[in-house]
Amino acid sequence: MEYSEILQSHHLTVFQWIAIGLAVFLLGLSKAGIKGIGIIIVVILAFVFGEKASTGVLLPMLICADILAVMYYNRHAQWAYIIKLLPMMIVGVLVGVWLGNDISEIIFKKLMAIIIIGSVILMFISESRKSSSVPKSKFFSWIAGFLAGFTTMIGNLAGPVANIYFLAMRLPKNEFIGTAAWLFFIVNVFKLPFHFFVWKTVNKETLILNSVMVPVVIAGFFVGAFLVKLISNLNYRRFILIVTAIGGVILLFR
Repeated sequence: MEYSEILQSHHLTVFQWIAIGLAVFLLGLSKAGIKGIGIIIVVILAFVFGEKASTGVLLPMLICADILAVMYYNRHAQWAYIIKLLPMMIVGVLVGVWLGNDISEIIFKKLMAIIIIGSVILMFISESRKSSSVPKSKFFSWIAGFLAGFTTMIGNLAGPVANIYFLAMRLPKNEFIGTAAWLFFIVNVFKLPFHFFVWKTVNKETLILNSVMVPVVIAGFFVGAFLVKLISNLNYRRFILIVTAIGGVILLFR
């Protein structure tokens, strides 16, 4: 089957192509540092492809955007936080692979929304008290890592969990972005074989569709990198909190 025939086999309307293009552009923005919009991307792609299938369509584009983010923000990565989160993220991914075919998506989305909104409320309270302390407990890192791993496997929804964790650690803007870039690049590459061989949501047809969208990812990334430079550290924290909260509400009522 030729390249164009494979693209046509997806039977996408003009409106669906536009929706995919918007989602992929937002993905580029997100990986460049405009955090908190990941839920919007997931919602758009789930609308076009369905819940589970959309995770496989999105994953290779996530990895493409991760590579750009790692290259651009590499010097800002704080490996101490990656090392804290990564082991339990891997455990969370494996549990997500195991439960992925059985868990009710409705229950999962409602639970995620409650966790996200509750976490954002706690962060707003912390911000209002002007506290400069950060959580030291290993248990906090383990819970955040497990939830991030589980949710990234089930629905590519780890962003809000990671956002809350890095905000709680009080990472400055560039360190926040660079650390998240490396963390998610490692985890997304780890997830790829499971999507290929277990869930079978990544295949030749989805990869050809991804290849068409790579230029849009790149464009979104560089627009996002430009916008991030215009935002101060304080306003960046506020922006992440507000957009993450909106994402949680969208997930709750989706």
